[in-house]
Formats: sequence, structure tokens, C-alpha cells
Amino acid sequence: MRVVAGEARGRRLVAPEGTDTRPTLDRVREAVFNALASQDAIDGARVLDLFAGSGALGIEALSRGAAHATFVDTDRAARRVIDQNLAATGLADRAEVLGTDASTHLRRVAGEPSADAPGAYDLVLLDPPYATGDDAWAELLELVAAVAPDAVVVVESDREVPVPGGWHALRSKRYGGTLVSVLMPPRPLSEPS
Repeated sequence: MRVVAGEARGRRLVAPEGTDTRPTLDRVREAVFNALASQDAIDGARVLDLFAGSGALGIEALSRGAAHATFVDTDRAARRVIDQNLAATGLADRAEVLGTDASTHLRRVAGEPSADAPGAYDLVLLDPPYATGDDAWAELLELVAAVAPDAVVVVESDREVPVPGGWHALRSKRYGGTLVSVLMPPRPLSEPS
């Protein structure tokens, strides 16, 4: 597994041992990030990589010009690998690695009036375990919409994910057993002036 493009192009990445992490294949990452680049969704973006695993998705975004990436994963071995991959690519100074659950992180950000307040992310990468049920997907997407209402959201799954009303599908493509959808959350209702 390697970084496909950008300043860290060609740098080798490692994945955590075992079967708990399912790294996105290089060719899938290349196709997804080429599509994101054509939508001008990467350059200068603040990225949130949930269920980060090896960190390959967030690292690809950083390599292609994202300003900052926050990696979230509960697994200690995965976080060590992310730190190792960030060091190997020279991108650690623009990254933060957090050891928490994705929903917990999203709830914390939604409830904090700070730099991490809603709107703090421009690109959200969402690649939970394939066994994630419909109710968990609905909760995740609801929380993402609250935290990143103007973000481009990349969803990776083995099947069609039930998308809540108001979301807009920009792109959906199957790569073997993986379905990648690029979505936009519903626009929040503006308050009357």
C-alpha cells in the first residue's frame, strides 16, 4: 500500500496486523481522490478520517494538499500505525490522532463552542466496519451533518448505505466488493433575519 499522489507520492504505508482493519486499495483511493480533486474538495481542506485504520485515506488527503487531518480510531494498534505512517510520509505536523469512538468524537465536537465547532471539517472520510447496521449508519450520518454541514462526505461500505432525507449523492461507484459514495449533508435551514 502506497500514497498514490501528491507530496508523499510513492511512500509506503503499513496496515495494522489482523483482520480488524480493511485498508482501502490503492486503485480505489486513486479513483476517489481524483474525483474529489475534480470537485475542489481537497486543497486546503480540514479533514476528518473516522474509523481511520491505517490512516491511508486521511494521509492521501494530506499528501494532495489538505491543510489538516484528524484521525479517529478506537484501536490502539491502528493509532500506532497511523502515527508510523504519518512519520514515514512527513505529514505528522498537519495531523492529530485521537483514540476515541467516532460517535463520541462527533458528539463532543457538536457540543463544544471552539475551533472544532460545527463547520470545522470540509471533508469527512467515513469507513466503518462492513457489519455496521442501518441504525448505526443513520446515527453517524446525522452526527456528521451536525458537525460538518458543508462538508463533502465519502462513505465506504460493502452495500448501499441508507442515506437520511435531504442528503445529496454526488457520486456512487462500486469497486469490486466496495461501494464508495460521495455525499453532501442537507443544508441547514437559515434563520430568518
